[in-house]
Amino acid sequence: MGSKRVTSLDVARKAGVSRTTVSFVLNNVAGMQISEETRKRVLQAADDLGYVPDAAAQALASGRSKTIGLLLARRPQVIASDMFLTQIMEVLVREINHQGMRMLLEVVEDFENQESYLKLVRSNSIDGILYSGPRFNDSALQSLVAHGIPTVLMGALPGTSYYFVDVDNQAAAYRAVEHLISLGHTRIGCITNAKTTYVAAADRLKGYQTALEAAGIGFDPCLVRIGDFDPESGYTQMNSLLTDCPEMTAAFVASDVVAFGAMAAIRERRLRIPKDIALVGFDDVSVSRYIDPSLTTIQLPVLELARTASDMVVGLIRGEQPAQSQVLLGADLLVRKSCGAIKSIDPC
Repeated sequence: MGSKRVTSLDVARKAGVSRTTVSFVLNNVAGMQISEETRKRVLQAADDLGYVPDAAAQALASGRSKTIGLLLARRPQVIASDMFLTQIMEVLVREINHQGMRMLLEVVEDFENQESYLKLVRSNSIDGILYSGPRFNDSALQSLVAHGIPTVLMGALPGTSYYFVDVDNQAAAYRAVEHLISLGHTRIGCITNAKTTYVAAADRLKGYQTALEAAGIGFDPCLVRIGDFDPESGYTQMNSLLTDCPEMTAAFVASDVVAFGAMAAIRERRLRIPKDIALVGFDDVSVSRYIDPSLTTIQLPVLELARTASDMVVGLIRGEQPAQSQVLLGADLLVRKSCGAIKSIDPC
């Protein structure tokens, strides 16, 4: 039979104070005239007894749930195949837990209903929101901010007053395509990571276009296809490019996960990577270095993204104004074998 759970009443008896005093001390309730000696006695009693506060009681006492919602406005089947998303979620959970809070994952498919996000927040007693993958036409997002809910976007919405943290997607895509151009390619296809209603997808496409124009290569919309976060879309769109653009010698695929499907389509045509088609991806998901050939890609600063976003939303919940309300981080190009710049790896 398990041992009896320690309660706040047990702590109060051991410390020689009221249960209300225990609640005020353990929940850091401001404005209570509690001496430092009493505070220390309560904390010591709680520690000695191994007391674990009840989350619901803490929420009632402090007016906060100590919960941050990670809001994903995507289809569930797309989320399941997005390896980069799982990587950043792992780091986010660790960073948020380090702040003494927990993360609640919510998936919302009803993008246009302005009440959908608010009902979500109210029903789950969320103190603040991290919103992954904002879109240009997301009118429901406005309702969160209008109602004063601390909200930080993990994705840029330039020209707005929203708090956000993101990588400079346009600059990173420019660098990826510039690298392919430096290897002598002029007919370079592009498969986006998602529909261009998503800001990141539009920015990566813009970076591709700008790199071509900077090199004096005309932008050809016939070389562009729209991905949808998953390998299946990469497979379908690469087959379309190979059929319609046989002169293409390279491709920038704006998501590693989408690129995996594109690589399968290239192999089915009995074409070789990188000899026939050079490839550069985006995200640097963990599998990218282990596939054959290893995928040249843009490495996103996952730890810095998660840490900056979690610090910002926790600060807003506490009433603190961040030093920088809109943050764009840099990203590195990792050159591997899929682009042809590395011909071989010498044996050990």
